[in-house]
Amino acid sequence: MAKKNQDRRFKIANREALIGCGLAVINILWWYGFAFGLGSKPPEEYSYILGFPAWIFLSCIVGVVVMIVLVGIVVKFVLKEVPFEDEDDQKDEVNSA
Repeated sequence: MAKKNQDRRFKIANREALIGCGLAVINILWWYGFAFGLGSKPPEEYSYILGFPAWIFLSCIVGVVVMIVLVGIVVKFVLKEVPFEDEDDQKDEVNSA
């Protein structure tokens, strides 16, 4: 049962953890889709990009670049900076000074 007065830091942390899991799922689906989608043909039928089979290039090399960009966007625009100290501890420090 959830507390009504749950610390807002936990809500933010849970939301950001779900975002991280979502990014991991996107990465797996990207890799799986290109690796098994394009890589399921016989090697004689492969097309090549920069000397790599297309399925390796798109799943491994482009996938890493796409994930770096997605993580950068999420870090810059979605994630929030959260203080480590409890809000009650901060109030006590201000009142005692």
